[in-house]
Amino acid sequence: MAAAAALAASDPAPAVPQAAGSGGAASRRDFYWLRSFLAGGIAGCCAKTTVAPLDRVKVLLQAHNHHYKHLGVLSTLRAVPQKEGYLGLYKGNGAMMIRIFPYGAIQFMAFEHYKTFITTKLGVSGHVHRLMAGSMAGVSFFTFGTLKSVGLSYAPTLLGRPSSDNPNVLVLKTHINLLCGGVAGAIAQTISYPFDVTRRRMQLGTVLPEFEKCLTMRETMKYVYGHHGIRKGLYRGLSLNYIRCIPSQAVAFTTYEIMKQFFHLN
Repeated sequence: MAAAAALAASDPAPAVPQAAGSGGAASRRDFYWLRSFLAGGIAGCCAKTTVAPLDRVKVLLQAHNHHYKHLGVLSTLRAVPQKEGYLGLYKGNGAMMIRIFPYGAIQFMAFEHYKTFITTKLGVSGHVHRLMAGSMAGVSFFTFGTLKSVGLSYAPTLLGRPSSDNPNVLVLKTHINLLCGGVAGAIAQTISYPFDVTRRRMQLGTVLPEFEKCLTMRETMKYVYGHHGIRKGLYRGLSLNYIRCIPSQAVAFTTYEIMKQFFHLN
């Protein structure tokens, strides 16, 4: 009996058969960049389509369209479907998709590439490598990555679930993804908004009074702060931007996480 046990112990464990059609790690690496590109592009398009009605309203109001110039944002959102049908809220969205698909694809793909490069080549990991990669690809990637990492570290069963393409990898549940994406978008927008206000004022140039005092970024920020303060100057219009930015970023990150599983990128 002891001999039989010894013989059984010496026998190698049977190999676990590979799932049919999986192709192994080598095949999953095939066309990785293409699959990553598609995942980012689809995420960008879904995010932009989500806020397309708000973008359409913004353009109509900025252009002082004679049908809507006397209306506010909510009134215009109601008026456009009445005059143009519901598809009127998405007018021009097809052309926007042509622009946003490669933009979103490159942005998401760049973040993943930077993150891998910084970890493998520079030996930097944790929050620091996300900060470095996010600063190169976009201020919201760092925030989302940090929220995701912290959430899965401290409450994996509550906030996470196994990835459908790789059970060894934990991913956030869909509603948690939406929440983290929205928070990341809000934080990123709050930090970067004064620079966006500065950029827009500099682009308007000679159209605005005292333009000669706003020739550089530093001069422009100083002028806006000095004449209008923080709330009515550097952060003017931020609330409307939140309405666009939070759902957009929530959808972008959630869609990308879903696409990563669909295209076996985990």
